[in-house]
Amino acid sequence: MPKQLLQGNQAIAMAAEVAGVKFFAGYPITPASEIIHEMVNKRHIKVLQMEDEIASINAVIGASLAGLKAMTATSGPGFSLMQESIGLAHIMEVPLVIVNVQRVGPSTGMPTLPAQGDIIQCIHGSHGDYFPIVFYPNSVSELYKYTVMAFNAAEESLSPVILLSDGYISHLYETIVPQRDFEIKKRIRPPLGMGNRHFTGLSHDGSVVKTSDVDNYRRLIASLREKQQLTAQRYNFYEYLECKKDTDTLLISYGALSRVAYYFKNDFALYRPIRMYPLVEEIKIIAARYKRIIMMEMNIGQYVYEIERILHREIKFIPIPGGRIDLGEIRQEIVKVG
Repeated sequence: MPKQLLQGNQAIAMAAEVAGVKFFAGYPITPASEIIHEMVNKRHIKVLQMEDEIASINAVIGASLAGLKAMTATSGPGFSLMQESIGLAHIMEVPLVIVNVQRVGPSTGMPTLPAQGDIIQCIHGSHGDYFPIVFYPNSVSELYKYTVMAFNAAEESLSPVILLSDGYISHLYETIVPQRDFEIKKRIRPPLGMGNRHFTGLSHDGSVVKTSDVDNYRRLIASLREKQQLTAQRYNFYEYLECKKDTDTLLISYGALSRVAYYFKNDFALYRPIRMYPLVEEIKIIAARYKRIIMMEMNIGQYVYEIERILHREIKFIPIPGGRIDLGEIRQEIVKVG
């Protein structure tokens, strides 16, 4: 394939087509709007502009139940509106992809300006226990690659998979070589009306609804969790850069902010999660090599608690509230934490 200059959102749309998406429903919202603009121009993809994000996610669930690979794209306010239906798709085991191009919140916040404020919402936005697979790239080429991976993981796990981006990465232009040689996972379940399938948000056992059987519910949740974890192990994506000189410090960041972290690669070792959830177990092995861990996020503290939980260690945290990434500011904050 020849090189192409692509915006991040263009790369997402192009990769979705490669992955075999046949249906897109969405509502225009910055900084994700370019995705629906691109999708409209795709010849073999049915596109609906819905009245809101609630209608969008439900249309995508319906299209997936009908047998089509389906996706939607939004930003924080729309992602909030989708949460109830995301939980529905998890318990019904409906494969689909949700792109969330994060911006400053809460509420309308600062439209288009980037943030990383939706991290916890990915796993706790809906009610009850569910176990989503979440990817967060940090470049245009990675947006392309992990869009395909998101569709593959959705088909394998039979669940909604979330692809996170942000206002920087999605609006960034980079020259990439779009690959077409990815393995594309096919749909393994029959569409609505074929086979023995459940289509209910109630607790169930196969096609049988069981709303008062606690033991059955516990088996159901355990099986859903195991399925998600087994699938996630096949998408074990992260980046780890050892420092060229001896250092006792590991710097952790992700998404747009991790691009700035590269400036410190001569002073610290760097770790960047790409599969945000479930957490990559290798972080335990990597972190054990360092006496000190520093983490920075474009929020006031979300993923840091997940890392502390899995490592059972205190982490020096640098909050970078959304809207701006400033190298000088980050340098000063790193000096402060010592």
